[in-house]
Amino acid sequence: MNKPLLCALLLSFAGHAAAQQTAEADFPDHLRGDIGPGVFRLERNILGKSDVTQVLPYAYFDYGRFFARLDTFGVKTVKLGAGYLELAARVNFDQMDAERGLNRRSNSVPIGIGTLQETRFGAFFLNAFYDVNKSHGTLLEAVYAAQFDLGRASFYPQIGIERRSGSYNDYFYGVTAAESSASGFREYHAGASTTPMLGLTIEMPVAENWVANVTFRRKWLGNGIANSPIVNHSTENMGLVAINYHFK
Repeated sequence: MNKPLLCALLLSFAGHAAAQQTAEADFPDHLRGDIGPGVFRLERNILGKSDVTQVLPYAYFDYGRFFARLDTFGVKTVKLGAGYLELAARVNFDQMDAERGLNRRSNSVPIGIGTLQETRFGAFFLNAFYDVNKSHGTLLEAVYAAQFDLGRASFYPQIGIERRSGSYNDYFYGVTAAESSASGFREYHAGASTTPMLGLTIEMPVAENWVANVTFRRKWLGNGIANSPIVNHSTENMGLVAINYHFK
């Protein structure tokens, strides 16, 4: 066998082995990540409603090309930079029952594309969603998360921004002329909004393969939302405490 052909074959085998290692690392054939029960403190920032505390599943894991990241689920497709182009959907609890002269609002069903870019500088989460349910609006977001360790605990500070279209906001926070007459709230047509966010997640191992997770996030609502007469105040908080089994 001549040397050029031998070199080409060796390079081909090496490339194939590297691709297999990458696939095994990026698309595990077993569940890898955290699953467990979580206690969520969800703010009901509309019509004077108080906050609610709910026990919900906590999931942050990968299985093959499928991923779950708290409220976002999807599949990884083609390679994109330091991550993959993802087909994603989000679970939202933003419905409102008909009351006080206002019509019912159904939960949004955001579906779209995104990517998680994991770099040596931190992780970048980028998503673009379209609500296929009632609002037919768009939701765009960009979040940066860093990591540092202190003792046995890991800290994940986060900073991000969210952009909601006018049609998305108007469905949930607008007040039509008919609703205004029935409810007494002033008529309001919501525009688009830009909402900054800060968050912090703390993870601490509590036993073999078990970790505790504490998360707090605050959003400063953009004017399209905050100026609505049916919104209580201009900030919105979310907190959770979870005990998860860590799959390796």
